[in-house]
Amino acid sequence: MNSQRFSYRLLALALRLALLVALGAAGWMVYKKLPDNGPSSSLSTSGQTTLQILLQPPADMGKTSRDIPVEISPVDIMAVRHEFFVEPRAGQRFDEFLHQRMNGRKLINARLDSQGRAAVSVPPGNWWLHAILSGEEDLEWRLPLSINGGKQTIELTPQNAYTRSKSF
Repeated sequence: MNSQRFSYRLLALALRLALLVALGAAGWMVYKKLPDNGPSSSLSTSGQTTLQILLQPPADMGKTSRDIPVEISPVDIMAVRHEFFVEPRAGQRFDEFLHQRMNGRKLINARLDSQGRAAVSVPPGNWWLHAILSGEEDLEWRLPLSINGGKQTIELTPQNAYTRSKSF
């Protein structure tokens, strides 16, 4: 009976050690796959990501101007506006409410050039892109963005537009 207890304790100890080794190995494998944020990282020195925005208007829109303003916001401004007007706040203006929701992050403005391109530096994190292309039909984009890495590209196409409405 004594040797059986000893065998049981030895087996339990071996299984505990195997579990610790497996957990350590799993942690090491995850650690090795993490992105490098050291000096050789692809991020610029300021920690910003270069976001390239490309406009691909539909062929049926004709010769509309491609130099449109683009807003990159830390929050969905339309959702914040809806929240503000659904639940009135006595004595608080919308600008104050929006600033509170943005948690100190700033709105980033850009303008597409005549070819429908722009490049802007954006801090890593979750952002919202808002743009409107006016013409016979208006295209509006409200896209959630997850910014990370050194360079990212977003294409504004009719397929990823939020709304497409006829102008009168």
